[in-house]
Amino acid sequence: MAASQVESGSSECQGSAHTPARHPAIPRSKIGVVLANLGTPDDTDYWSMRRYLNEFLSDKRVVDYPSWKWQPLLQLIILTRRPFKSGEAYRSIWNKEKDESPLLTITRDQTRKLAEALRQRHGERVLVDFCMRYGNPSTDSVLRRMQAAGCDRILFFPLYPQYASPTTATANDHAFRSLMKLKWQPALRTVPAYFEHPAYLEALANSVREKYAAADTPPEVLVTSYHGVPKRFLLEGDPYYCQCQKTTRLLRERLGWEEGAIQTAFQSQFGPEEWVGPQTVDHVAELARQGKKHIAVLSPAFASDCVETLEEINEEIRDSFLAAGGERFTYIPCLNDRDDHIQALLAIAENELGGWLG
Repeated sequence: MAASQVESGSSECQGSAHTPARHPAIPRSKIGVVLANLGTPDDTDYWSMRRYLNEFLSDKRVVDYPSWKWQPLLQLIILTRRPFKSGEAYRSIWNKEKDESPLLTITRDQTRKLAEALRQRHGERVLVDFCMRYGNPSTDSVLRRMQAAGCDRILFFPLYPQYASPTTATANDHAFRSLMKLKWQPALRTVPAYFEHPAYLEALANSVREKYAAADTPPEVLVTSYHGVPKRFLLEGDPYYCQCQKTTRLLRERLGWEEGAIQTAFQSQFGPEEWVGPQTVDHVAELARQGKKHIAVLSPAFASDCVETLEEINEEIRDSFLAAGGERFTYIPCLNDRDDHIQALLAIAENELGGWLG
């Protein structure tokens, strides 16, 4: 069959009198947008948690130790114990009404709102869906579904404002691995880091302004807590640490605050090697020992509230601050499905769809 016969949108095989007998149906050409988030276990029981953690911690982008060294430790020790602790953490924040993790609920809501915003501006030609790097819905299943629905061009949108190898890169890796299995690959674009996009920064600033305006007395310090990475990642060229620092600075400038009013810290350290710091759980305790009675914590690197924010920050890190003498702890939620966040995602998506929507 000549290449011109299968061109997107104008294919002679697409519902015309020239379609050969028994030719498989080809849907009308569409553009797909896929929001990609980190992932979620299907449930909080031991085996659901073990499956999820095994997929997550076996990812070479997340833990890049040699397999011969890491896998015995993971399979024989870590995965016999950690699913119990992680399951307990997830149960404390689980969406019991929908029987799913908050991350899944929020990502679905973000997808629905972005789909409606794109539909209003571009009609039915743009399909929007979401996938998870670990767990369900899987990247592979969503890309296959979009391709089957006629999406011959797909914008893959990792929901990570700051680029990091264990987040953005592994999401993109998995998307391209999925394409390797398809006979007819759609064209795929990936959204770059958007940590300095004005609409993203304004949404962050709005979330801070709203919380501070609602407080009886404003917090003395705002801590921006980012997920940590080993320090060697920075030394090996990963830009994440620098992009986090710049996000904090740009947010402070947008708020019009003085230096020191916002401080950067990093959470979720594990393993024996040195990680970028300071560690949030220790830093908030030190602020309390310095006499700070009221602090706020914001997580600019998370597009959606999840176990790392709802349990780790709003429970573990809160407890660390209060136990050290602090009195009031204000957690500022992630941007989630706020209208200004959806507008930021819309602006970013439309910019990256340039040439496809024209």
